[in-house]
Amino acid sequence: MDEGRESRWEKDAMTVEIVFALVTAALLAVAVFGLSLVPAVLIGASEPAGRAVLTAGAVLGVAAGIWRLVRVLLSFDAWRRQGR
Repeated sequence: MDEGRESRWEKDAMTVEIVFALVTAALLAVAVFGLSLVPAVLIGASEPAGRAVLTAGAVLGVAAGIWRLVRVLLSFDAWRRQGR
């Protein structure tokens, strides 16, 4: 009978961890994208260079977000497998 509650608690913990991973990944992606644009704005990059910086910032932001998402979910899985 107690097994049902543990199962529900595990599902809730997994839901919380997924939301945490998504939110922190999105925040990291936005921060990396924003930080990559700062030098271009300060220097006043021309149209082709500005577009290149925008593209590079977007790629770096997406890569950082995916890295964060995978890292958080893999660490949660390892923590869950240890039985904690």
